[in-house]
Amino acid sequence: MKKIIFLIQVVTMVCLNTVLAQNNWTSARPDGHAPIGVMGDHYHKHREWMLSYRYMPMWMENNMEGSESIKNSDIFQEYMAAPQKMLMEMHMLGIMYAPTDNITLMLMANYITKSMDLKTRMNVDFKTESSGFGDILLAGLIKILNKERNSIHLNIAINVPAGDIKQRDDTPMMNNAKLAYPMQLGSGTWDIVIGATYLGQTDQLSWGIQPLYLYRIGENSEKYTLGNKIMFTGWGALRTTENLSFSISLSYINIGEIDGADADLNPMMMPLFNTANSGKNQLDAGFGGNFLFTEGYLKNLRFGVEIKYPLLQHVNGIQMENKIMLITGLQYSIGH
Repeated sequence: MKKIIFLIQVVTMVCLNTVLAQNNWTSARPDGHAPIGVMGDHYHKHREWMLSYRYMPMWMENNMEGSESIKNSDIFQEYMAAPQKMLMEMHMLGIMYAPTDNITLMLMANYITKSMDLKTRMNVDFKTESSGFGDILLAGLIKILNKERNSIHLNIAINVPAGDIKQRDDTPMMNNAKLAYPMQLGSGTWDIVIGATYLGQTDQLSWGIQPLYLYRIGENSEKYTLGNKIMFTGWGALRTTENLSFSISLSYINIGEIDGADADLNPMMMPLFNTANSGKNQLDAGFGGNFLFTEGYLKNLRFGVEIKYPLLQHVNGIQMENKIMLITGLQYSIGH
């Protein structure tokens, strides 16, 4: 009789733990992570690690003034050169580690390459390029709530100014010329990021929202400060199988104007040398998917892809028009 009672108690505890586990939000499913373009979207349990790699190319082409396209001929009335196309490629490595159930630490470093095609008023085409390591992000994710398939955590980060802001290249006007602000690799300032992330789940669906604010501290060595950023992302995902999910997202970003100016950049040379042509508002739509390996040698390896298109763009002054961004990546959990 005692053995039967003990067995009933064991079965009851197992069932109770299963129910409680089902009532908590979990990352152990394909849609347990946000679309791959969202950073700091989830935390880990005590002593869990996660390694990640992302490849992010972004294409820009032509120019706009406010919300409207602008022709080269209009730009040449005021400037000597006009940008035509730009490709930015970022390779990002990330490490996450949870020293406790309530705190997850995150480090993200990246390598960036940029190329820009330009045209002069005299109809001469040329290209400038820059490459190197960008800024480093050190972050802490602090769990506030995980109950009834709802989760909330705080996002707190410091941006370390590791990216070079003195990139140069040859141009038809000058050899070894300082490149425009968007062609530099970092901010040159210590920056603070604060925000929060909310996550929710049902058996087949998941969703989340993440507001973030990035504040620039002080002035960099070239006597300017990039604009602060307000970022807001919302997403939803459908789990179609135990391994696969598909997502949609909306992301809004507001970037302030550059304060100050680099003395090496003549604002009359081209629009991107003029700090009046900085700062913008943009709304993007994203479409993506996650695939999670749940068994075998690749267990706990997750592949994600997301394509982001601008729905609305409004820039201050004259700036290049964003066309499309692709994010692909791998995430591997250890101790999960």
